[in-house]
Amino acid sequence: MSFRYLVSRQTVSKITARLRSRYSAAYGLATLTDPIPISIRSATHAAFKPLQNPRSPIPFNRGIHSAQVVDSVDSEEEDDGGVNEFLSRFVWIMRQKLNVAYPGCDKETVDGMLMVIVQKVVEEMEGGGFEHKLGQRQAASEDFSEDLWTTVWEVSNMVMDDMHKEAKKEKMKGFLHAEEVKEMCRFAGEIGIRGDMLRELRFKWAREKMEETEFYESLERLREQEKSQEKGEGAEAVQQAEEEAGGTEVNAEVASLPKRRGKIRYNIYGLDLSDPKWIEVAHKIHEAGEVIWPKELKPISGKCKLVTEKILQSTEADDLCPLLAEWVELLQPNRIDWINLLHKLKQQNPGLYIKVAELVLDEKSFQANIRDYYTLIDAYAKKDQLEDAERILKKMTENGLELDSLTATILVHMYCKAGNLEGAEQALESLRSQGFQPDMKVYDSMIKAYVNANKPNLGEALLREMEARNIKPSKEIYMALLRSCSQRVDVRGAERIVQTMLLAGFQQDLESCSVLIEAYGKVGDPDQARYHFDNITKVGQKPDDKCTASMIAAYAKKNLLDKALELLLQLEKDGFEPGVATYTVLVDWLGKLQLVSEAEQLLDKIAQLGEAPPVQLHVSICNMYARAGVEKKALQALGVLEAKKEQLSSHEFETIIRGLTAGGFFQDAERMRKVMEAQGFPSDKLMMDLMGKSLFSKRPSMR
Repeated sequence: MSFRYLVSRQTVSKITARLRSRYSAAYGLATLTDPIPISIRSATHAAFKPLQNPRSPIPFNRGIHSAQVVDSVDSEEEDDGGVNEFLSRFVWIMRQKLNVAYPGCDKETVDGMLMVIVQKVVEEMEGGGFEHKLGQRQAASEDFSEDLWTTVWEVSNMVMDDMHKEAKKEKMKGFLHAEEVKEMCRFAGEIGIRGDMLRELRFKWAREKMEETEFYESLERLREQEKSQEKGEGAEAVQQAEEEAGGTEVNAEVASLPKRRGKIRYNIYGLDLSDPKWIEVAHKIHEAGEVIWPKELKPISGKCKLVTEKILQSTEADDLCPLLAEWVELLQPNRIDWINLLHKLKQQNPGLYIKVAELVLDEKSFQANIRDYYTLIDAYAKKDQLEDAERILKKMTENGLELDSLTATILVHMYCKAGNLEGAEQALESLRSQGFQPDMKVYDSMIKAYVNANKPNLGEALLREMEARNIKPSKEIYMALLRSCSQRVDVRGAERIVQTMLLAGFQQDLESCSVLIEAYGKVGDPDQARYHFDNITKVGQKPDDKCTASMIAAYAKKNLLDKALELLLQLEKDGFEPGVATYTVLVDWLGKLQLVSEAEQLLDKIAQLGEAPPVQLHVSICNMYARAGVEKKALQALGVLEAKKEQLSSHEFETIIRGLTAGGFFQDAERMRKVMEAQGFPSDKLMMDLMGKSLFSKRPSMR
């Protein structure tokens, strides 16, 4: 920004006239009689009234450059905006330096000093020698000492540099939204460029566009200067005459600096900036400016380039701390350099990326923020590395960073997937404490975690909360709760879930009816089970093998063999063919009735189907042959069950042991009881029953 463009000659002359006319004979050097290291020799500046400093609660070097002082009395000044800004910044900084140099002086004395200094600066501006002198070390003035004059020039250079930077930054913001830059960014996005790389390219294109525009503007100025030189001396004489006439008119005016009364208030774009809270806003604007105006990547060459290649080619087993320390010492990186290194690692060596990303969290130059920790926690959560994710979370809290909503959401999913219900509840509570409500995915994870923990009531409470917030649960959530109620033999809960499904717009289908049939079968209510079995046909579907097996199991619970056979005959007429599930229930039922030959016929049919028999079928066979005293076949079935002991439930272990006990195979029953305990199931009651029966009956073991 040209200083000649900033300061018009007419404006400077106007300010000079005001200063001289008001204060030329008002103050003497008596005001500055105290010992002053910075000497002021002019005797013409006596008895000046204090120059009130437009002290703003926001430092000028923080980017707030358009503040306008609103006086409590009427002001007659209508100066150029650039001059006002320069003088305001200059007076603000010089007042701070004078307060440091003269800690014992009162405000009136400091204001007098400022008046003398400002008048000298305005005289230099009027003389037109300020533009080419800035940036050079000047000899002491006849009015000021060398130290004072040096300070004046340093402050002036500092103010001009700040104004140049602010103007360039504002100009850059305009080019960031230029149509050509936007078009290139859209094209880059279409070809797959995202994130930090796209942002860097956008700033690069904006800078190139700005430099191109400045180049053509400079050519235009040169062309205009050449045209002005060709106009001749006549036009210059007329212009000089107009300037002299204007200067005389300005000097004839009587001007005065406004005397402020009361509390000074500052407005910018209609906002009252007198409140000290705007100091924090200024700091935030400064930090945001650093993001908008990013630092350039430092060039990597020589030994630093070799170290970088070694880091990229390392393996996960290598110790990277020495290499990273050497890289830091050679490059002295900023955050953008670290991000560039991590980006290269993610592309060339993904396995090493997470390790290095965790190591650089402790680097001060990296300036780790909450997003860096979130990225690592998310990466470890996706790999089901719970301990590593908790380690990063602990490090984050130790560094004073609070858990945010995104990280809390990731923790909810991670803990739910790992089955850590307590950790999931804590993460959910942290999410709510920050004022955020769970979304559909969080509800889904929490409800499934409650179902897996056999706590469907808590899951149902979350379901009601979703309905209260007008969030429609998915069918998978309803079915998960319905299956959990069926496994717990909670018929009322299952019916409640089905009614909620109907109100939500989900019609009953084969899956939901099968779960209800199974629940009523376990509770011993075959009539209700048959009602829901008939509903399958009403909704236009046909019962499958699993659904039929559940219905037969409900009849078996009450030993209603005639109704079961009637149902099978009816289904056979409709084209239904029993499968392994139906035959397994029938074998178990016939085994309990000691109809061994009939059960063996069904076993032959299962073998003809060519499907692998389930564990439940082997349990029924072992129980049937043990009770019937068929030692060889019972031994074979028991051997299969011992090989599949991890798949057995507590109820199935109990069925096997009771069948062996009923057949008199006490030693085998005791062995299976110990296996049951090894699998983590309680067996104290079975041990007492086994000991009691073994006292009255003794039969050799099958092995």
